[in-house]
Amino acid sequence: MGRDGGDDDEVPAHQVSVPGFEINRTEVTVGQYQRCVAAGKCLSPGTGPRCNWEVAGRGEHPVNCLAWEHAEAFCAWAGGALPTEAQWEFAARSGGKAQPYPWGELPADCQRAVMPDDKGPGCGQDATAPACSRPRGNSAHGLCDLSGNVWEWVADCWHKGYRGAPVDGSAWTTACKDPGRRVVRGSSFLNGTVDNLRAASRDSSPAAERYHSIGFRCVRVGP
Repeated sequence: MGRDGGDDDEVPAHQVSVPGFEINRTEVTVGQYQRCVAAGKCLSPGTGPRCNWEVAGRGEHPVNCLAWEHAEAFCAWAGGALPTEAQWEFAARSGGKAQPYPWGELPADCQRAVMPDDKGPGCGQDATAPACSRPRGNSAHGLCDLSGNVWEWVADCWHKGYRGAPVDGSAWTTACKDPGRRVVRGSSFLNGTVDNLRAASRDSSPAAERYHSIGFRCVRVGP
């Protein structure tokens, strides 16, 4: 996990033992999240420019414009949890492989990721795309959009680097650099560069904010 010689927050590269887990193939979609709202277990996301909630034809797009606690509540309702940062990176490395992207070595582009290009955000669409619209960018396990489309909330709070991080795959929620921020992974349609679409790339966001560039997926451990 991590990358020596990379950004300061990616070091040191270190060995982590990640117990077996299941992870959503896709980022949670608007249609999936609607079912949680209808059940009275989730709050509605925000609406507005670039938000997918209450936009016709966006049912298969990733849900965005929701805070970290809203993502956490959905995963609990669905019988899981937000992934730990270690689980997320293990998945984004196609099972912990020493490769920069979910699909391998080739640099990120609009054939593999929903990202900005010379036509603008979202490969010129200025928006997210439906889940799994870039199958060339899938991981070896068939997971979609681990690079691009929307950043993804994970369980860990923000630390500037990995010194002192757990090595058992658990979430790092102590000694936080800023308890009000949570880690996001995978970059997005809006600000994904070739560099920050890498599996090792990290960032953070205020947990209470509802950005149009952030969504999530869930994991489940055990039977």
